[in-house]
This record gives sequence, structure tokens and C-alpha cells, in this order.
Amino acid sequence: MHPPTLTNRTLLLLLVAVTIAFGAILLPLHGAIFWGMVLAILFAPLHRRLLARMPRRPNLAALATLAICLLIVILPILAISASVVQEAGAVYQRVRSGQLNFGAYAQQIWSTLPTWALNLLERLHLGTFAELQTRLASFGAQASQFLANQAVSLGSNTLQFIVNFGVMLYLLFFLLRDGTPLATRIFHAVPLDEAHKRALAIKFITVIRATVKGNIAVAATQGALGGLIFWVLGIQGPVLWGVLMAFLSLLPAVGAGLIWGPVALYFLATGATWQGVTLALYGVGVIGLVDNLLRPLLVGKDTKMPDYVVLISTLGGMSLFGLTGFVIGPMVAALFMATWDIFSPPPAIPSHPGARKDHD
Repeated sequence: MHPPTLTNRTLLLLLVAVTIAFGAILLPLHGAIFWGMVLAILFAPLHRRLLARMPRRPNLAALATLAICLLIVILPILAISASVVQEAGAVYQRVRSGQLNFGAYAQQIWSTLPTWALNLLERLHLGTFAELQTRLASFGAQASQFLANQAVSLGSNTLQFIVNFGVMLYLLFFLLRDGTPLATRIFHAVPLDEAHKRALAIKFITVIRATVKGNIAVAATQGALGGLIFWVLGIQGPVLWGVLMAFLSLLPAVGAGLIWGPVALYFLATGATWQGVTLALYGVGVIGLVDNLLRPLLVGKDTKMPDYVVLISTLGGMSLFGLTGFVIGPMVAALFMATWDIFSPPPAIPSHPGARKDHD
């Protein structure tokens, strides 16, 4: 017989080793697994309602929830992506044919710059348009190379995308069907107090739901509003620019302005005053207002995190994990704050001695 302590340590070491090995095996599919879990959490309330209507048919309830998820989330995303690819191809053809000449646009803006702006550019060693054109040409070459590499990567990774998409749907079905007993087993396996485990689980689910629904609502609203004003002003490819604004709006405070700001500046510099003023006022007063009002209301309120923590964690998460970082960043920040609250609870604020007396 081995001593109990040695047996426990060996078992713990084996548990850590096989967990790390299993994580390494799942690493190539981490995106599919992550989004399968996120969609399962988001659609769990709907699945519970369907399961209550058909308690003896768990497979049918899970399939129905999966079909609804495909209908209202995945298929619209695929349709928008196809439209974006089409418009991006049209814009690329116009650039190649010379119909879109960004050098000429830059020359028009340069000729209208005031003296103080020219002096500032001179301090940045961009005192002449030729120097600026050289920098823009270098940037354009690098951007073209990046886009070309991404296009090649997209073509070569089509099979991988199909595999990941299939894994996500497959996992989503089983998480919907068997997610409750699996979560219960994990919950009981974690060596913490019941109250602490419950608080962390609630925080985890709340942050994922609030972050995904809040950020996607803000992104979709800003993208739709931006695409609408681009269409009204007659700008080529409004769906493409609207989707780009939606993606960039995941960056709080600055996002969509990186698209409509330069376009408004170009309108103003080239004499299209009413278009420039309209786009600038619309961008600040409508598109920007959506970010300032909806994001704190939908994300910060439910997660109970300050706005600056949401901003920093979102930016940091996206820099480390890419697009999925807008969920992972705030989630890690919320669990960090919740764990520290458990480890070191905030001191209770004493009430004013005369508060009850005055109230009475």
C-alpha cells in the first residue's frame, strides 16, 4: 500500500499532465470550441423553454435551438460576408482601373491644408507632397502585400474553416443537450466553497452574455447607421464600409470614426461642404452617440465593471486573441475582480449614525 499523501500527489500530478495534454490537442480548434460555448450560453434560455414544451425529446429541442441559431445568427452573418466580398472585389477593380485614385485624393486634400498644418507635417518630415506620397506608397505596398497574403490564406484555409464551422455546430448541439449535467459536474469538481463557485459561475455567464449581446448590438447599430449615411451620400460600397465600421466599433471610443472621419475630411477639403458637414455631424451626433450611450448601458451595467475597465480589457483582449478578444478580455477582467472580491472582500461602508434617527 502507498501512503495516502503520495497517492493524492501522484493523482494530482497525473490530472495536471493529462489536462495540459488534452488542452494542447484542442488548441487548433480553440476558436470553434470557444464560439460553440458562447452560443450555447446565449441560447440556453431558449433551449430550456423548448425543452419544457417537449421534455421527453431532448434531441429535438437541441436541434430546434440549433436551427433557430442558424436562422437568426449564422446565416445572416454569412449573407453579409458574401455581400462584403462582392463589394470589396468591385472596389478593388476600380482601384486597379484607376477610377479610384487615392493619390489624387491626397493631392486635393494637401492643396487645401492651412499653413499651421503644413508646418506640423514639416516637423514630421512630411513637408512636401512628394515625401508624403512616398510614405503613402510604402504603406500601400505593405497593405497590398498583407491583403494578398490574407487572400491566399483565406483560399488555402477554406477546408479548415469548414471543419471549424462543422465542429462548432456539432459541439453546440451537444452543449445544448448535455450542457446542464456537464456544467453541474464541473461545478462540483471545483475545490471552492459553494457560495464562491456560484458567484464565479454567475459572473462568468453574465459577462459573456452582456459582452457578446452588448458589443454586437453596438457594432450592428453603428455599422447600419454608417452604411446608411454612406448610401445616402452616394459613396461606393456602403455595405463594405458599414461592415468595416461595425468591426472597428468593437474598439470603444475610436472605432467607427476611423472610417467616416477621413471621408468627412476629404469632402470638406475638396469643396463638398454640405456632404462633409453632414457626415461629420452625423458621425459625432448619431454614430458616436450610439457608442457613448449603448455600450455603457449594455456592457458596463450588466457586468458591473467601470467603463475604463471595459475599454482596457477589450483592447488588451483583442490585441492578444484577435476578434474573440472582445469577449475574452472583459470576461477575464470580470473574473479577476470577482476573485479578488472573494479573496479580499471590500470593507463595509458604515452608515451615518443619525441616518435611522433622521429617517424615523
